[in-house]
Amino acid sequence: MRTKRFHGLKLPKIRMSMSKNNLYNLSQQKHAAVRGTYFQQKWFAKRETRAYHGEQIREKKWQRMFTSRIKSVIPMHHRYMARYDGSEQAAGRGSGLQTGEPLDAKALQMKRGKVIPYMGMTYAPVERRLDTAVFRALFASSARQARQYVLHGGVKVNGKKMTYPGYLLNPGDMFQVEPDRVLFATGAPKEVEDVQATKAHRKRLAAAKAPREETTSEETSEEATPAEEPELDEAAVEKKQRKEHKDNLQSLLASARAVLADKSAHSPNAKKKQEIRAFAAAVRRAIGGVNRTTTEDLDAQVAELVSKLSLANLPKAKPAAAPTSGTVDPSLEAQVVATKESAVEKAPAADRQTLAEALREVRENPIDPSKPYATPWRPRPYMSAFAFVPRYLEVNHNICAAVYLRHPVARPGVAEVPSPFSSKSSTLAYNWYLRRR
Repeated sequence: MRTKRFHGLKLPKIRMSMSKNNLYNLSQQKHAAVRGTYFQQKWFAKRETRAYHGEQIREKKWQRMFTSRIKSVIPMHHRYMARYDGSEQAAGRGSGLQTGEPLDAKALQMKRGKVIPYMGMTYAPVERRLDTAVFRALFASSARQARQYVLHGGVKVNGKKMTYPGYLLNPGDMFQVEPDRVLFATGAPKEVEDVQATKAHRKRLAAAKAPREETTSEETSEEATPAEEPELDEAAVEKKQRKEHKDNLQSLLASARAVLADKSAHSPNAKKKQEIRAFAAAVRRAIGGVNRTTTEDLDAQVAELVSKLSLANLPKAKPAAAPTSGTVDPSLEAQVVATKESAVEKAPAADRQTLAEALREVRENPIDPSKPYATPWRPRPYMSAFAFVPRYLEVNHNICAAVYLRHPVARPGVAEVPSPFSSKSSTLAYNWYLRRR
């Protein structure tokens, strides 16, 4: 209920948030002139701009952060810079300036028509804060969520954990957020069916752990009742199944390594070796999660691995013919068939390519019911149309890290501080805080 009041639709205030209600307010924003005294105009401008810029900062703290010095960049004409050294700017009455050839008007001319919006830099000190930079880098869905990530120890600055959201970044500082937090912040929320599937998955994991705990307690006490014997049998069967799955996966991995280690003339080409390496990486991940996965999920996982190998555009090796260049080792193919019969092989030949692309996408973005966000991962609704990265940040979304390159400045025609408000509102807000210094 508080979220609806925070992103009100009747009396909207634009926030640093990717909520669908806030994005709707942002799209419907209208810059209407405020009628009133000059004092009232400044106050209304301050209220609407402060709701967006650093609303998580207390007003007294922001008044201490505010500075009247505005960083800007004025590009000088190259002919003027080559002809003069700047000393003529200090020349005046009584300085002995020789009146000669007048200065070239074209050389002194700047880019007319592009006014430098100085007042758009009013809230530039807020952009140095760590929580604001995390939101600007698209690592959080709101400035408040970015603040929470910093307080909970999920953000590092220059390799060290930073738990102070008001930390002021310096040019060259690198900050990094945990990838799971970024995926949760920028990913779509789970549907009701996905939440139920997650609860069922957790129940299966809890049920799988329960027989093990009972088995250890029975071994210590050396007392067993007839009612508990079926549970012991089920636990033993499950342990045996896990061991079989692990042995099968290890044999698949050994066969794949044997094919890659083949240096003969009949070894696969580079493309097929790349596909086999990708398959081996998927097998290694599956081996690492055998003890944490239920037996039903293991069956599906093994079937998926077999499907990936069968649809990896690898030709079948004939048992009677000798292997030729570009074919896969028959031992690997025989091991795949012996491990699990792929249901995908029964599909029509026309759908093979479509299924191969789907399996490749599943490998890159798998379905994981244990994650708190919807899987396969997709961005939040309506976020892609409003997402951007400012000029003073260099972001690498593959590792969820960013570098604070420099402080934002004002240039001809643009102010690097992102703001949804007009220059008039920024000017009035600047004058409001300038009077209170």
